[in-house]
Amino acid sequence: MSIWTRITQALAALTSGEGLSVLFDRMRTPPERSVGFTIAVIALSAKMAKADGLVTRDEVTAFREVFRIAPEDEKDAARVFNLARQDVAGFEDYASRIRAMFNADTSTLCDLMEGLFHIAMADGRYHPAEDAFLERVAELFGMPETRFRALRARFVPDAADPWAVLGVTPDMELPEIRKHWRQLVRDSHPDVMMARGVPEEAVKMAERRMADINRAWEEISARQAA
Repeated sequence: MSIWTRITQALAALTSGEGLSVLFDRMRTPPERSVGFTIAVIALSAKMAKADGLVTRDEVTAFREVFRIAPEDEKDAARVFNLARQDVAGFEDYASRIRAMFNADTSTLCDLMEGLFHIAMADGRYHPAEDAFLERVAELFGMPETRFRALRARFVPDAADPWAVLGVTPDMELPEIRKHWRQLVRDSHPDVMMARGVPEEAVKMAERRMADINRAWEEISARQAA
């Protein structure tokens, strides 16, 4: 059974008048967590689309890069997106319920934020309204400012900073920075991500993450060796 079939079943379970936010309260254990993760990315992407006022073809393409959507599943994906876009509930309510869904699992919330950054940057421009939206979502997720800066440094060219990518500071010793880098590598392993409830369709986000953190480590180690 594909994740989109399970999402369709979850949507069918909604009673008339209930919004997507109700689903977030029901998806706290596997395998529902992976369904909840996917719905969360779609729902917050729909809310983020309102931040800069439009949904571009590039953003749609970026979403397809995060989730492999078969032609037969496109209708269900579009249904979730449209439901979220039309829902009267604000994004802050969504974000708060999503945080409750994943409890203290900050790594999965970080994975979700990563998907949102990927979609936000799809058109090559980081709109100030998108930055304000993502920063507020991160705050509602309880994400430390250093982790948010690390994500922004990875995705936004103007914010590029190898130390921020690894969540370290320039005054730290290289062995300590290496420990942070190795932990990020371990956390990015596909098996670890899937154990957190990230659906298999979205695990490929880790490929870019690995490239970014390895590039940051190489740049920092080269600077300190010079």
